[in-house]
Amino acid sequence: MRILSGIQPSGVLHIGNYFGMMRPAIVLQAEGEALYFIADYHALTSLRAPAALRENSRRVALDFLACGLDPARAALFRQSDVPQVTELAWILSTVTPKGLLERAHSYKDKVARGLAASAGLFSYPVLMAADILIYDSDVVPVGRDQKQHVEVTRDLAIKMNETFGEILKLPEPRIHAQTATVPGLDGQKMSKSYGNTIDIFAEENEMRKRVMSIVTDSTPVEAPKNPDASPICQLFSLVASPEETAALRAAFAKGGSGYGDFKKQLFVRLWEFFAPMRQRRNEILAQPDYIDAVLAQGAARANAIADGVMARVRTAVGLR
Repeated sequence: MRILSGIQPSGVLHIGNYFGMMRPAIVLQAEGEALYFIADYHALTSLRAPAALRENSRRVALDFLACGLDPARAALFRQSDVPQVTELAWILSTVTPKGLLERAHSYKDKVARGLAASAGLFSYPVLMAADILIYDSDVVPVGRDQKQHVEVTRDLAIKMNETFGEILKLPEPRIHAQTATVPGLDGQKMSKSYGNTIDIFAEENEMRKRVMSIVTDSTPVEAPKNPDASPICQLFSLVASPEETAALRAAFAKGGSGYGDFKKQLFVRLWEFFAPMRQRRNEILAQPDYIDAVLAQGAARANAIADGVMARVRTAVGLR
């Protein structure tokens, strides 16, 4: 089984990235052949600072490795180190119905948040489909809000196969419980676009400050509080044991404690949860050539697979 997933280097990684994409990907690396790419082509739709893109890409690699990605079991590489993906994206675009792209949720959402309505943003799902199809991927772990991208990928693969013969493998989405939406400081989905994030490797004081700024209602200290309506409880459940989570929820419902107390408990659990990863991150930083070696190794593996798929595609469409 070949597993494929990607993450954008559009900024500092936050705990929504970890629980939404990184942890499920790290778990899956034990189940089959895993390929994980840093989506720097995709990041160009929103990031216009070359130095920041390079720095972010390297930082994503560092943080992914610190969080448990094992380069002996999973290939980690930059999307742009496999340029064949853009060739496949063009070929796919020639059979892509315009209406399919117009129905894409991500385009509408990003334009609504103020991103320029560029051709790149509009055709984003085609490049994402190429990312998946060029590696003959079997499984794509996604959150529920990303499932449509895999559905579009399957639609395009079927269209290509109907037009040129059976040349592309149809992938399957894998939706885990861990990929449920992670709430941000304001209760919305945690996202850099909303400025409501808690960074995985923030300094202690900064992480504490972010946690203490979680938006709450005006329920008095002595009154019972609804644990289901609070991002504090949702975030706490991600990093605490079921017993600790049950105790926190009971304290919410009982009353007599303020939101500030609950936020302090959340900070402690978050800081402890990511402590081993902070240690591993420091160990990696002490090895200057390690990240480059991992990315080079991953790119070599990805290119070998992509070359085989593109040879098949080029022949089928008449380019060879």
